[in-house]
Amino acid sequence: MIGSVRMKLLCGVFAVLLLLPGCSAVRDITNALANFQRLEFKLANVTGFRIAGVDIASKRSLSDLSITEGIALTRAFTSKQIPAEFTLNVDARNPNDGSNGKPTAAATLVGMDWKLYLDSKETISGDIASPVSVPASGQSTTIPLRMQVDLYRFFGERGYDGLVNLAMALGGVQGSTSKVMLDAQPKVNFRNYGEFTYPGRIKIVDTEFRGSK
Repeated sequence: MIGSVRMKLLCGVFAVLLLLPGCSAVRDITNALANFQRLEFKLANVTGFRIAGVDIASKRSLSDLSITEGIALTRAFTSKQIPAEFTLNVDARNPNDGSNGKPTAAATLVGMDWKLYLDSKETISGDIASPVSVPASGQSTTIPLRMQVDLYRFFGERGYDGLVNLAMALGGVQGSTSKVMLDAQPKVNFRNYGEFTYPGRIKIVDTEFRGSK
């Protein structure tokens, strides 16, 4: 009973503090949290795609491979290792520019625990290499994520042709990010209020900007 009464008193005191002019810092923190949840992310594109040392950014199909490149990829497949390297560019947008009736709030993305999905299959995971400033301008900021993944480990069962065709669908001339998805949990710093982690994970795709609900 005593514990219950004490809890009710604490809740009442906190509610009063929120209303006091001297507790503007508490309200500022609440506003920061609300603004933080409005950061949005979207996949932009894939660049610099190489598999087993072969640059496929200029390739459309298997027939575009030179004899030397074909031999290199065949040897890699036979060794059961097809290392892929590419940059996945993610756009981040901070709409808190003051136009929505809320204070302008610049943000710094200090972390983004991500899992990479290729063709609906979970592959590798990681985080951003360094903090990224996301101005409160409504414009997007590009975050380059350097990826290194062994395609054979996850797609070896598709065979040589299937695996190389997938790579070209991701990073070739006609490639796109439609087969790519990031499952992420961003961590953001607003002003001097410290770091705030998204309450849940979000699925970042190339069709629309997405943020926490």
